[in-house]
Amino acid sequence: MIKEILGELSIVAIPLIVAAFVAYAASKKVPVYESFVAGAKGGFDVAVRIIPYLVAMLVAIGIFRASGAMDLMVSALSPLAKLIGMPPEALPMGLLRPLSGSGSLGLMTEIMKKFGPDSFIGVLVSTMYGSSETTFYVIAVYFGAVNIYRTRHAVAAGLIADFVGMLGALAICRILFS
Repeated sequence: MIKEILGELSIVAIPLIVAAFVAYAASKKVPVYESFVAGAKGGFDVAVRIIPYLVAMLVAIGIFRASGAMDLMVSALSPLAKLIGMPPEALPMGLLRPLSGSGSLGLMTEIMKKFGPDSFIGVLVSTMYGSSETTFYVIAVYFGAVNIYRTRHAVAAGLIADFVGMLGALAICRILFS
């Protein structure tokens, strides 16, 4: 019963939230449509400004995968992965996820087709996907959008967070499958 109610509520949640924002703005006498159009224009300008950063990131990812560098890294890191109980097949997810959301999603789909979504590896890669971020993509896009060229500690902090997320995913999945 509760599951059905939540299912129905989730269908109308987003339209209700948008309607609530519009109603609140109208109550504050904000010109809603004009503000929306101004925001859309700003969003388009940001999209045009970040295109070079996106192209650079996508080219770098393509070179990384096509050159075989990822395969070499997986081979080199496999003994360490086995040592901590991670199947080597899950390593590409850990390496690709900070670079590309769509690439890691495609990789996760391949792994699920091969091993099944309810297998340990299937649950592990989906948990890794959900517990990490596309760090380089986010930094390239957001820092590029505001013209920040020196990222300082953002890359290291993001990669450490991704690494901890991957280890946490492994620990949780080990507990679930023990």
